[in-house]
Amino acid sequence: MKPIVAITMGDVCGVGPEIVARTVADPQTYEMARPIVIGDAGKLAVARDIVGAKFDIKTFLPTDPVPQEPEMGTVLCADPGFDLADLPFGDVNAKAGHAAFEYLSAAIDMAKAERVAAIVTAPLNKEALHAGGHIFPGHTEILAELTGTESYSMMLATPKMKVIHLTTHVGLIEAIRRINPERTYQVIRLAHDTLSKAGQTSPRIAVCGINPHAGENGLFGEGEEEEKLIPGIERAQKEGIDVQGPLPADTLFYRATRGDFDVVVACYHDQGHGPVKVQSIDEGVNITVGLKGGIIRTSVDHGTAFDIAGKGIARYESLIAAIRYGVQLAPNDRAIGPAA
Repeated sequence: MKPIVAITMGDVCGVGPEIVARTVADPQTYEMARPIVIGDAGKLAVARDIVGAKFDIKTFLPTDPVPQEPEMGTVLCADPGFDLADLPFGDVNAKAGHAAFEYLSAAIDMAKAERVAAIVTAPLNKEALHAGGHIFPGHTEILAELTGTESYSMMLATPKMKVIHLTTHVGLIEAIRRINPERTYQVIRLAHDTLSKAGQTSPRIAVCGINPHAGENGLFGEGEEEEKLIPGIERAQKEGIDVQGPLPADTLFYRATRGDFDVVVACYHDQGHGPVKVQSIDEGVNITVGLKGGIIRTSVDHGTAFDIAGKGIARYESLIAAIRYGVQLAPNDRAIGPAA
């Protein structure tokens, strides 16, 4: 049996509804998984018509059993009942921000109960999320909070490269302050364990330097590599993990795309996100690793794109790729029997 995957709609004023509509109308989705949508059924119907997809929608409450086996042609939508179909596309709206939070919360509850094998998320808007009363930097932090997870990280994956982050949604000065040997070790360990569970033997890991040229033996910076990175790297090496670094970031990402490494550890947000999005913004996937309970969450690697929302032109390849990674990483014994 293919695993059941929960696809959250994200912010209904963004491109989430239309990329979800395209995804659940695509046969390749059902070749990988049995999808259910968590979101607003009315907005899904609007998006279906915008993109010209053809499917029926059957609703149920997120707390209820799934009414039937997910199958092509009838989309099962777990709808909490916020009735947001009339909200305009392209606007920051507190109702949409609150609903996006609740969609994710419902998906987490389903995953905890092992009713779904993985969570795949469409984008939310941080301004709308905050306006709706939920002060989080993004999906990753919500997932950590609602699962009680302390040690976690964001991994970005493309067909040619994977990147995991020591820090993400904080300013650069704060990011450098937060990096320490323990965090460096934890993220290396998360990267190793995640890829190993996905079937990769002895994954090759490389750690970026913080400073240009990885400090070049103290020429640049104030010894951050020696203080914050090297002790964590050496600890992981002693445990038999195949990890190198710190290495100059300006050449490391090229080496990773060439196949020298299986995953790169980036020190801060733009150091990792920039190369990934240049490499493959349409097929990039965001993966939250280290969540308690073995919960798997993958996501598109783009935002709500309010400027094109509702126009039917948003690409959905990243969401298809996110489902693919979610299925690959999901525990084999999780939500593969009858959906109810």
